[in-house]
Amino acid sequence: MLVPRPKKKAMLLGVGLDNDDGHIRATRGENFQIIGGSHGTHQQMTEKCIKFNEKLKDRDKQLEDLHRAELLDLAAECEMNLVEPQKPED
Repeated sequence: MLVPRPKKKAMLLGVGLDNDDGHIRATRGENFQIIGGSHGTHQQMTEKCIKFNEKLKDRDKQLEDLHRAELLDLAAECEMNLVEPQKPED
């Protein structure tokens, strides 16, 4: 009997590195998780992820269904700084 594979789920991960007040910040939302950062940085990342999700819904798409170019276009529209994974060297 064949068991269906679970559908892949994509997620945006935001990491803030400018925290100097000792607070631990973590926010989870639809399609995203944000860790760290100063209050302002954390708030900006959260707002950008919410905006990204709104634009995603406007396009009637799921994050895991986006092609690379679509992901980059949406991220640029939301003024997100993306770090793309590096391709392994041969």
